[in-house]
Amino acid sequence: MTVATIPTAQASQSPQVSQGPQVSHFRLENGLEVVAIPDHRTPVVTHMIWYRNGSADDPIGKSGIAHFLEHLMFKGTHNHPQGEFSNIVAELGGQENAFTSLDYTAYYQRVAKEHLRAMMELEADRMTNLVLSDDIVDPERDVVLEERRMRVETDPGAQLGESVASALFTHHPYGIPIIGWMHEIETLGREDALAFYKRFYTPENAILVVAGDVAPEEVRALAEATYGKIPAMGEAPVRHRPQEPETRASRRVSLADPKVEQPSLQLAYLAPSYTTAAPGEAEALDVLIQILGAQSTGRLHRRLVMDKRVAVMAGGWYQSTAVDRSRVLLYAVPRPGVSLESLEKDIGAVVAEIVEKGVDAAELARAKTRLIADTVYAQDSQTSLARIYGSALATGSTVGSVASWPDDIEAVSAEAVRDAARRWLDPRRTVSGYLIKDEAA
Repeated sequence: MTVATIPTAQASQSPQVSQGPQVSHFRLENGLEVVAIPDHRTPVVTHMIWYRNGSADDPIGKSGIAHFLEHLMFKGTHNHPQGEFSNIVAELGGQENAFTSLDYTAYYQRVAKEHLRAMMELEADRMTNLVLSDDIVDPERDVVLEERRMRVETDPGAQLGESVASALFTHHPYGIPIIGWMHEIETLGREDALAFYKRFYTPENAILVVAGDVAPEEVRALAEATYGKIPAMGEAPVRHRPQEPETRASRRVSLADPKVEQPSLQLAYLAPSYTTAAPGEAEALDVLIQILGAQSTGRLHRRLVMDKRVAVMAGGWYQSTAVDRSRVLLYAVPRPGVSLESLEKDIGAVVAEIVEKGVDAAELARAKTRLIADTVYAQDSQTSLARIYGSALATGSTVGSVASWPDDIEAVSAEAVRDAARRWLDPRRTVSGYLIKDEAA
């Protein structure tokens, strides 16, 4: 069980699958959306159920409830007492896990193909028959609190990341940590979990993705025999989220801690996601960040690490899969003796160069080739394929937009890349995050 982390290195999370498996997409009568992705190379299947709810859907004052409920979903149902679900998966030689992100929560198992029905039966049961008591909830809350202590409270880098997100998203819940704030996790209880469960864990709000050695008609038949028995609950819940106002001033967040061994710099910018962007806008950002922030080959690495030798690491990433407006983050780690202020200016100069001069045809072609090649390689993993489609559909994209992504990337022009840099990487819109060692402590 994990919190889905924001990437810390160059990584596009775009809906991206090149021409490959013949994906089937349909909906059951109770509203459950189903995606079947045939992959007959090995006799195994990856079974994933996605719910369109994440930490950004946590009620005000109840941050962390989506992630907390993910933990509690393993605590048993009327039909399968605590531990039985996981024991069955293990006895069948399978693997399982779950993760919570800003916009979705997902549960998955990877098993031999003959056990697919058993996984559907177990997960369908968990969708409707969760049993919770205070004796179960209270100790698990302590587990989540300890998880936060280990991942955040003792890690200055994680604390800075939370602070930068809070400064970037001043109004939207993307500024709240997925795991939740410590003081609010402490208040979460059984009734909070059940209320969230009843609101979001319904067939209308779920997406079933099956990738593996099965035919689409087999997936349909099994889904109808298991998930299809769950009554429709009505309309899927509507997400009511306050939207982020336009940024009008740059901001700086600085965190000093004696545990910091290496200073680092983050520059965060609000940016459209694939769901909110105008046509072609998100694709241009994908290509821009590949040109600018790719590990080893990006301009930031070449200019700051290889040429000027002012950084030991530099790059960037674009979190493009999101329901609402998202973010771009550029980062660098300075060499000894180089200040974060001067490093920030160096990053700004690299961005300004693209704004002023654009990108050349060869650089543009290389970026597109690498983006699409990375996607082709991702198809070697069933789990990656299932996650690509699940995350895309859970955040508002379609099967069609996933399939057309390579062509859309190929259509990006040099001028579109330049425009993306000019509009979205404006230094007046920046949140700068400085992580420094506290020498006085």
